[in-house]
Amino acid sequence: MPLPTKAAAVVFDLDGTLIDSADDLGAAANRLLASEGRRPLTPHEVRRFIGDGSRVFVDRAWAATGTPADGSGGSQGLDALVARFIAEYQSDVAGHTRAYAGAVDTVAALKAGGIAVAVCTNKPQRPAELVLEALGFAPYVDAVAGGDRFAHRKPDPRHLLDTLALLGTSSEAAVMVGDNEHDMAVAHGAGTGAVLVSYGYARLPLEEIEADARIDSLTDLPGLLGL
Repeated sequence: MPLPTKAAAVVFDLDGTLIDSADDLGAAANRLLASEGRRPLTPHEVRRFIGDGSRVFVDRAWAATGTPADGSGGSQGLDALVARFIAEYQSDVAGHTRAYAGAVDTVAALKAGGIAVAVCTNKPQRPAELVLEALGFAPYVDAVAGGDRFAHRKPDPRHLLDTLALLGTSSEAAVMVGDNEHDMAVAHGAGTGAVLVSYGYARLPLEEIEADARIDSLTDLPGLLGL
């Protein structure tokens, strides 16, 4: 579908779109793995595992480094491991995480242009808020919808629809910006515009991901939206 001629809202994915968080996510995972006598994840593995939320990230990390996590409630159960991972990550969400070039300025420009801004991410709510605050995005973001805020998360389009409800914006007047197939799938499913960035953590080749527009830098976004 064509992008709206006058967007009322832009919703961003977080990891791989606004921020490069792989080093801090990997460090938190590797501290947890080391405490259990497991090998560290490689940078390639970390980037490949990002995007589906903390539970899937930890599950993938455990499966890649030995016996998969079990479903019990014990110390080796997946729920316990996820809680420990989130605590590790939340203790240092921005030590080595950086905003992509022009990302903060772009979000600020959208806000100054009268466009509502939200973040729709599978990262848990509190770490998402902390990293947005640490990197200077928070003053320009009207709503944050982490992966544990609602009963569903990407690639379920209801995650995006509920994010738009926080803004009071219709799908037809909104644009989703992301780096992977899940972001574009929720955009198409929710009926918003879909803008794919050419960097980030996509697992599929970019040419295989359907999008309404593609950009190499977030600084291209205001012009794309007519600002």
